[in-house]
Parts: sequence; C-alpha cells; structure tokens
Amino acid sequence: MSVHACKTSRGTRYEVRLRAPDGRQYKKRFRTRRDAEAFEARELADRSRGVWLDPRDGQRSFGDVASQWLATNPAKRSSTRARDESILRLHLLPEFGERPLASIRPRDVQALVNAWNEKNKPRTVRRQYDVLRAVFGSAVDEDCLARTPCRNVKLPEVLPLERPFLNGDQLATLGQEVGDAYAPMLYLGTVLGLRWGEIAGLRVGRIDFDACTVTIAEQLTRGEHGREVLGQPKSKAGRRRCSVPQPLIAMLETHLARRGLTSGDADAFVFVSPKGLPLRYDRWRRRVWLPAVERAGLPGLTFHDLRRANATALVLDGVDVKTAQTRLGHSDPRLTLAVYAMATTEGDLAASQRLGRRFLDTARDTRCAAEAPRTERDDEDVSALSL
Repeated sequence: MSVHACKTSRGTRYEVRLRAPDGRQYKKRFRTRRDAEAFEARELADRSRGVWLDPRDGQRSFGDVASQWLATNPAKRSSTRARDESILRLHLLPEFGERPLASIRPRDVQALVNAWNEKNKPRTVRRQYDVLRAVFGSAVDEDCLARTPCRNVKLPEVLPLERPFLNGDQLATLGQEVGDAYAPMLYLGTVLGLRWGEIAGLRVGRIDFDACTVTIAEQLTRGEHGREVLGQPKSKAGRRRCSVPQPLIAMLETHLARRGLTSGDADAFVFVSPKGLPLRYDRWRRRVWLPAVERAGLPGLTFHDLRRANATALVLDGVDVKTAQTRLGHSDPRLTLAVYAMATTEGDLAASQRLGRRFLDTARDTRCAAEAPRTERDDEDVSALSL
C-alpha cells in the first residue's frame, strides 16, 4: 500500500507515494483515505492500459510548451513563424505564460476568446485561437495533458467579405497612378492571379519571352523581426508555370528595357525599390499603393483584390476548375470556388437570363396563345362542342 497518513497543521492528510516508469517518485496528498486510494487505483489502472501521464508534466508552464511548439516545425514558412511568434508574445503569453498547463480549463480559454472578441475582428480572433489550440495540441501529443482545454469553445462568426470587382478601365486608371515602374505588377496580379510576394520575388530568368510563360518558384515574404526573405511559394501547388497573354509579355519586355535589364540578368528582381533594393510590402503599400488607389477613386481596394478579380473572371468566363486551381496555385479546388469566386452583378444577370430562358419561355408562349383574339372559326368550334 502506498497510502500513508501524515500529521499536518491542518490535521491528518493521506499521502500517495508512487514511482513513475522511469523510477522517479511522485506524491500527492488528500483529505480522506478514500480519495487517496481512488487516486492510487486510477494511476495504476492508467499505467496498465498504457495511458498514464506523468502529473509533473502537467505542471510545465504554458510558455515553456509554447516555445517548444514554435521551434518544432522546420517546414514552417518564415512569415508564418513570425506571425505565430507575434501572436504568442502579444496575446497568449501575457495571459497564460506562467500558468501550469493542467491549471488552464475550457472556461479560461472561453474567457480569453471573449475578451479578444471585444477588441478584434472575428478573423483575428480565430487566427489567435488557432495558435492557442495548436500549442495545447502539441502538449497533448507530448503526453503533458490527457486532453486539450480548447473544447467546445464558442468563436465569433466570420461573415464573407464583400470586395470590389475591378474592371479593365479601373485597372488601367490604377496602373497610371502607380506609375510605369510598378504598373506591370497590377497586371500580373489581375491577369495571372499572382500574390504580391510572388510578384515581388519574380526574377528575370523566370520569364520565358519566347514561350510566353512565367514560372513561380519563390516569393518574397516577411520573416522574423520584419526582415524580407526569399522563400518557397505558399504551398507545393504554388510552384507553377502560367501562360501569359502577348500584351502582358510586351509590357514586361518594355519594363525590363526601361530598367536596362536583359535575359542575361536572370537573377535580378523584375521589380525593385527606387534604390534598387528588393521590395518591402509595408513600405510599398504605404508609399505607392495607398496613394494610387485614392487618386484612382478606389479607396479600400487591396492588392489581394486583384487576385480575387482574377479568380472570379476565370469562373465567369467558364474556365474549368482544375485549370483555375492550377493557375492560382491552390492545393484544394474548393478554395478556388469558396474563397475567391465572388458573385458579381454580371454573373448574377447572366444566370437570371439563362434560367428565364429555360423555365419561363414555355409559360410565356402558353400565355400568349391563351390571350390571342378569338376568330369566327373558334366560335363555331365552341358551339359544336356545347352541342
């Protein structure tokens, strides 16, 4: 029997002394012998079933496990790592950093989510919660906890965003406002559906002017401490080759000639800052993009809206989903349809006309026949029938 009675200042307590599989001793005190014996029985049963967890691991701090989780995935992109680190530092560690894992309950998680919801948008709340859930998931995987406290947590509803759909005239106006140095970026975003980082990381050697193709093999993205780093595309599907219409190829040729670049400058970036350095998104957005969209009369437009316009145009023009998925670099075709294929007035009107022709033309013909003026012959037929 490993239950021992102990005299304390608060009376008799019953202490359970057990040894972990590695030989280390651990103990826990209870007010009654029944509680102590029940705990001992559960511990021994869990050990025999192979589901025993060392209670000392549950006393590890949330901050310790979070740091370990952040460093465990070498495949994580630098931009994702930087975002996760920021969420941990600003939103999770101040609340849970010093607390033992086992002390954090579902009600604590729900209270934190509710506090976030008062200050942040639903998408931001869900992004922060995803990091919190991943840390606790790691704790479960490491056998520090039997189950995560991120259970049945109520999250704010994320409503679909209504984004503007850019037409050709608006795109041309916006291109004039950003200037010759960056106008081709807009067309790469709209005509090819490239992400900003893919455009900023595009090198001269990735453009095949004879075959009229552009190969996406890397992207420029923000890493830790705000540094711009050149890395792999967002996913495996993001590495792709896209056919380019001839007018856009000609635009890129003019752009490179203006910069004094040739096909021999294969490693040079197609787009750079005024000082010839790789582009930084925050600076480019503040100095180039935001003033241009205001002057063009398109306030609120984001660069990612160009990619959305591309996806929506692919759907409206009847391009098959597989081709659209490949050109956009999506790993899942559902993302192509659910996230980017926005309903537009043009598409809604076309659908209305097609449905009208399918279901209403027959009804119209029938109504027109019923309303046609009656002839003498019709009267004779009716009289004959009445007889």
